[in-house]
Amino acid sequence: MLPDALVAALVQAVLAVTALPVAPVEPAAAPVAVQRSTDGTQPAPATGPGSVPPAWLGTRVLPEDPATGYGEVRPTPPVMRERRWTLPDDVRMLPGSGFASRVVSPAPAHVVRRSTWKPGCPVAASDLAWLRLAFWGFDGRRHTGELLVHASVAADVVQVFRALYRVRFPQEQVGILRSYDPDAPSTGDGNGTGAFVCRPSTGATYFSQHAYGLALDLNSFQNPYAKGEVVLPELASSYLDRRRVRSGMVTADGPVVRAFARIGWGWGGAWRWSKDYMHFSQNGR
Repeated sequence: MLPDALVAALVQAVLAVTALPVAPVEPAAAPVAVQRSTDGTQPAPATGPGSVPPAWLGTRVLPEDPATGYGEVRPTPPVMRERRWTLPDDVRMLPGSGFASRVVSPAPAHVVRRSTWKPGCPVAASDLAWLRLAFWGFDGRRHTGELLVHASVAADVVQVFRALYRVRFPQEQVGILRSYDPDAPSTGDGNGTGAFVCRPSTGATYFSQHAYGLALDLNSFQNPYAKGEVVLPELASSYLDRRRVRSGMVTADGPVVRAFARIGWGWGGAWRWSKDYMHFSQNGR
């Protein structure tokens, strides 16, 4: 049996411990809700899956589909089902912290030389204008891109980009296509925004409105072309579900269609026999 003095000491120690203040238990942090886009805009920088391009981007060639002549249409890879990364700019950043643009008309010869223009295109090189424009990337940062367009629509295109910048509509890359080879093997994972390309219309023999500098494709992966069995880019079929709106998508009642409508341009997403969700043109074709 313990001595009475030791028992009393133990009791006092227990009482002292139980009298210590107990730190309140911090409640578990509530999960951060992902703000889903309803109009294709993106108010915050992209994070998580889909915000970093895979190392194999642009390297895995698709087999040709003999029925269409294009690459074989395959399911969209998981990393691209919500594609929200931004590729490096090709031109120097424009000064300032907000929207900015520079228009050079006619386009300098050195710029035309690194485009698809060649003798026989339906527009003279002297009729093209070189645009440099600020835009928002999916990374939530200000970027600078470049376009070639017909000089007659240069001011209108600047107006559209100013409107898209204001609503923070994100784009992966804005640039000038340097080569066009319809027989080149396809990787089916390209994306970007561009205007002038000296080429025929998809699936036709006559010149596209792009060959006149009077059309623009915007975020081609998030806004693919579809007709019958053809999907371009070939890995973008996940984005044919236009009910599931994700950042960078063009929606029928969203800011991109409205911005182009203000300058009188039509949208390929409204076509009846095919859908070209990336495509805007002055004559609606």
